[in-house]
Amino acid sequence: MRNSRAPQQIPVVVLAGFLGSGKTTLLNHLLHRSGGSRIGAIVNDFGAIEIDAMAVAGALGDSTVSLGNGCLCCAVDGSELDVYLDRLAAPAAGVDVIVIEASGLAEPQELVRMVLASEHPGVVYGGLVEVVDAAEFDGTRARHPEIDRHLALADLVVVNKLDRAPDADRVLGLVRSLTDRAAVVPATYGRIDPEFLFDCRPSEERVGQLSFDDLHDRTGGDGDHGGASHGAHPHLHTGYDSLSFTSDVPVEPRRLMRFLDSRPEGLYRIKGYVDFGPHDPLNRYAVHAVGRFLRFYPEPWTPAEVRRTQLVLIGSGTDTDALGRELQACTDDAPHADEHGMWGVLRYVPGSEEEPGTEAHGLGE
Repeated sequence: MRNSRAPQQIPVVVLAGFLGSGKTTLLNHLLHRSGGSRIGAIVNDFGAIEIDAMAVAGALGDSTVSLGNGCLCCAVDGSELDVYLDRLAAPAAGVDVIVIEASGLAEPQELVRMVLASEHPGVVYGGLVEVVDAAEFDGTRARHPEIDRHLALADLVVVNKLDRAPDADRVLGLVRSLTDRAAVVPATYGRIDPEFLFDCRPSEERVGQLSFDDLHDRTGGDGDHGGASHGAHPHLHTGYDSLSFTSDVPVEPRRLMRFLDSRPEGLYRIKGYVDFGPHDPLNRYAVHAVGRFLRFYPEPWTPAEVRRTQLVLIGSGTDTDALGRELQACTDDAPHADEHGMWGVLRYVPGSEEEPGTEAHGLGE
């Protein structure tokens, strides 16, 4: 019999961008291509909707939206965010990811603060996704110079409408120069692969929301996105890379923290489980990282489990071979355990005295 574990926290993704950038188009695309994941959406700062991605019969973007299943959202402001997170994160809702689509004039920094400040135990920050209009990027910067600050805060930047930009390469290069290690993904019509944002096709045994074996099989373990495995859906060329790493040798915590502290530009997400061996023989550690946000969650081993580390890394423009070598170096000739070895890890365990707050995401005053 399996020991009980804490339920997986639901990632909350903030989707931001100025008016006309294509946020709603991107969200609608995700809803229809989610691979079976159930999305809870808080749309345009107006309302919360529980959405079955396989049976959407309405359109998003108005203050009230009627779906085919009869679900109706109502007016909401930012002070009610926790109320709607509680509703969407309820086990009965069956939601796998929550997307907050900000209004075109919203301040994404404040939305990120609200999510990070949420005390709801069932949710975890899932990243800030900033959508920009490539064709109008220069004009947007002239009208809204604060976009530079938004890009510096983002974890993932979707450069949309590239087909309309006569100088797409220049715009991509400029956007990359304005980000702080964020993954930058080109797109047209908001079409990016949902797997880059959140995990699809939830299963019983999960790494985040997707089983390790399922993701490994679909990605080929070497950055091949498994286009043929998408069934009737054509492959979406989003330029993302993935790496699956498995080790039966325990990971040395200091080395892993050095790896995480120096993770490269474009490495958007890290998820999975870590075995620290003699440093903490009682627990495995679920790891959740998006952009610069990082958390570890200790969970007791069950008697029947094979103790190993299983990690999935997802990014854009990353050197997966180099990342694999760096992770392997975290296990080679690992030193003996000592009483201080886990301190760096424990700083990122929720509830620890030194757990980083919003400052860990660059939001401090």
